[in-house]
Amino acid sequence: MTIQTAIKTLGASFGEKLSVAEAVRAHHGEDGSYYPAVLPDAVLFPESAEEVSEIVKICAAEGCPIIPWGVGSSLEGHTLPFHGGVTLDMSKMDQVVEVLQEDMLAVVQPGVTREALNEWIRDTGLFFPVDPGANATLGGMAATRASGTNAVRYGTMRENVLAGQAVLADGRIVRVGSRAKKTSAGYDLKNLLVGSEGTLGIFTELTVKLYGVPESITAATCAFDDVEGCVNAVIMAIQMGIPLARVEFLDEFTIAGVNNYSKLGLPEKPHLFLEFHGTEAGAAEQAEMFGEIAAEFGAGGFEWTANAEERNRLWKARHNVYFAGLSMRPGSKPLSTDVCVPISRLAEALLTARADVEASSLMGGIAGHVGDGNFHVGLLLDPDAPEELEEAKRLCAKWNADAIRMGGTITGEHGVGRGKRAWMADEHGDGYAVMAELKRALDPQNILNPGKVVELN
Repeated sequence: MTIQTAIKTLGASFGEKLSVAEAVRAHHGEDGSYYPAVLPDAVLFPESAEEVSEIVKICAAEGCPIIPWGVGSSLEGHTLPFHGGVTLDMSKMDQVVEVLQEDMLAVVQPGVTREALNEWIRDTGLFFPVDPGANATLGGMAATRASGTNAVRYGTMRENVLAGQAVLADGRIVRVGSRAKKTSAGYDLKNLLVGSEGTLGIFTELTVKLYGVPESITAATCAFDDVEGCVNAVIMAIQMGIPLARVEFLDEFTIAGVNNYSKLGLPEKPHLFLEFHGTEAGAAEQAEMFGEIAAEFGAGGFEWTANAEERNRLWKARHNVYFAGLSMRPGSKPLSTDVCVPISRLAEALLTARADVEASSLMGGIAGHVGDGNFHVGLLLDPDAPEELEEAKRLCAKWNADAIRMGGTITGEHGVGRGKRAWMADEHGDGYAVMAELKRALDPQNILNPGKVVELN
């Protein structure tokens, strides 16, 4: 039983849908993480669930690893073939199967990107809100339980995937979940697969929630003299019931990068970027109420607008934080990590992380989804200085430990992949062994994205 035998059989069955070209393999051998390139032995482009099933059966017969691939934007080595094998590129499964306007649902194939779905439904008065920044595929977003800037109001992929179809490690095609808003019918297999990072099954279809486009959307920015003011203003707003749609924290280093890259001209202080959804009067009232709260916690320069062009410019700058950071150290390679803590510990966690960066020899900034306690640290590393990568890894290990100590988690949305795996036992205790038992039960040969989330001996 060998990988090459599997590839030979796959080539005979799928012809030009299988590629062993160096350029294609190289494209699928890198992601957004700090890991060096790891090329798959071959890349396959299936077009249906039945084809995925046949591919998995052939690979299972030969013990050949299978690595699902969306667009490769993951940050913890999720899509890298560390054990070799075949990468399954889902980009040709990119159809919006059905839009159920009355139920406010869409049925999509896994290769549909979030931007493509919103473009498809733009005339329906509905939109899909989960926005991790990158134009990721919905299959990849479901696999990593993605969230992003809108999660404080609309939730993560866990809440927004109602049902799905997936191929298991033996090639069976199964349906999980339903179109109903709730169920008490047995084990929750849908949420077992959502967030499993392709280690338990490969999504071939998803049913996702849609929402009505708000009548009015108001965006705002405000600067604070300190991190505590930022966080405490958000806590107060949440406790008062102000329905924040987006609330993003950017530290002073990140703001400097945003000014440099996106030309916003903001004061180099900790900032909040916010968005409010509702009626025209309601969204304006929410912005004004938050402005009053922010002033109590030392905010200055609170500005809000309902102008779509200005609002889009603000959020484009937020989504370009990755590139803004790189502009602060040209030629550097980024290492991005995330943790999530209870919001009561967020100020402490942010200040600790900022102090750790400043005490190190590294450059980097912090941005986060302050409404749900999730933040990201982006470190800028010299690719020719391995000692910088080692120092960055030490900092990441400390932040993981700090998050667990504070009652939080080692990752709020990046996922585990390979990069976070070493801290899973610290967070989950004996529960981590249960995850391994589930993996063995559903994938006894360990062929589905091996080495991610759990490591089987």
